[in-house]
Amino acid sequence: MADDIFDLFIIGGGVNGCGIARDATGRGLKVALAEMNDLGWATSSSSTKLFHGGLRYLEYFEFRLVREALIERETLLRAMPHISWPMRFVLPYHKDMRFEGDTPTSKLLSLVMPWMKGRRPKWLIRLGLLMYDNMGGRKILPATRRVDLTTDPAGAPLQDRFQNAFEYSDCWIEDSRLVVLNARDAEVRGAKIMTRTKVISADRLDDYWQITVENDGVEAVFKAKALVNAGGPWVEDVIRNTVRINSTEGVRLVRGSHIVTKRLFDHDRCYFFQGEDGRIIFAIPYETDFTLIGTTDAEHTDANIKPQISDIERDYLLKFASGYFKKPVTQDDIVWTYSGVRPLYDDGAKSATAATRDYVLSLDDTGVPLLNVFGGKITTYRKLAEHAVQKLQPFFPDSTGDWTAGVALPGGDFPVEGVAEQIKKLNTDYPFLSDRWALRLIRAYGTDAWDVLGDARAADNLAPDFGGTLTGAEVRWLIAREYVQTAEDVLWRRSKLGLRVSKDQVTELKKFIAENRT
Repeated sequence: MADDIFDLFIIGGGVNGCGIARDATGRGLKVALAEMNDLGWATSSSSTKLFHGGLRYLEYFEFRLVREALIERETLLRAMPHISWPMRFVLPYHKDMRFEGDTPTSKLLSLVMPWMKGRRPKWLIRLGLLMYDNMGGRKILPATRRVDLTTDPAGAPLQDRFQNAFEYSDCWIEDSRLVVLNARDAEVRGAKIMTRTKVISADRLDDYWQITVENDGVEAVFKAKALVNAGGPWVEDVIRNTVRINSTEGVRLVRGSHIVTKRLFDHDRCYFFQGEDGRIIFAIPYETDFTLIGTTDAEHTDANIKPQISDIERDYLLKFASGYFKKPVTQDDIVWTYSGVRPLYDDGAKSATAATRDYVLSLDDTGVPLLNVFGGKITTYRKLAEHAVQKLQPFFPDSTGDWTAGVALPGGDFPVEGVAEQIKKLNTDYPFLSDRWALRLIRAYGTDAWDVLGDARAADNLAPDFGGTLTGAEVRWLIAREYVQTAEDVLWRRSKLGLRVSKDQVTELKKFIAENRT
């Protein structure tokens, strides 16, 4: 048992857990965090990878959630211009577009305009986009505009029946890197971050929690004045089986699946597609050479069952996208799929699509405090963390106030519009880098790219070469600074270079990591 007592012990190393750890540590609290696998290995690396307000949530009248998310887009963009950047979304319009039948908006429209039979009128889309432009105090991102698809390049890959569209702004985010950077910043500020460490029990004693963890067969015991359950899909399991308390609150597990295809269009804008069933999907330029299509909303019964795309979900996404593109999207176009489980707060909604994306923070203060974190979306992770620590602040009166808004994450200490300048500087200092290599390093590490490359004067100084511009020097840095323990950590969470390396290169990478972790 550790002799000292932590102020907070956090269960879960997803974006919520790591965000809370960063926020709390920056207020002067002593924080420990335990994640049973790699950071962000479940939900937080399997999103659609957008900082967005949630345009479709307006149909559910979730105005507070949308407004908070819209405000956060630009706050977050300023703090992480290397891993987040603005994107423009093209929303093609057709008269047959429909609402999902059980949204509040569709019910209201069916009452006052029954002849529409669930179709979305153009004026309503304009109204929604007007609200989307103005609810969040937009300053950086450009406003909505109309697009003539018969002349604009965005119309070229689409079927001829789509002649008009609206174009609006949201932001891209490298989701799993967001998690790691929050953990790194928390650790620099004094937090103890433990990966591959499972919490097997937590017991309330007179004035502290006693938490038992297990790592690689070795158990350890910690003490903390407050416990935060940010277990994501396992939040309910932690309540029932780890802290062993009675609670009527729970989560609704919803699987979101995505397909990644060969590149389907040549421009850098995204598509927001609306289906005749009322649902929406995105088609997004991805990793330069690919297109990301998603997502689905399917019930998922057990957090311990690895989420995988079903044939039904795959075929649904292919058919949905093919309803818009001139050239049908087929199974042969798919190069990779991924699925994640969203732990939505169980609000009793009839369908997975209708379940709230808002977060709920439930404080159990019958003794030493326990804070359970339900739901949330990646765009509002910082506000969730801020509200979580505010809820616990009465137990820590000496802690300081809110501080994270606008404070850069590691590597993000340059202006939003400064990416091109950073790439130019990196190419000047390391002339052996290709343009694509320099872009990847800046987009992953920002100003830390110089630390990754060190005093290298040629590519050979970074050896070995694992393919896809991944080098031994970068992997050593990831092991030392970003909690990497496996090849999968590198290829699918710290990057997406798994799309570019061969099986033999993966084998060499595994061997290299095993040798350099000791």
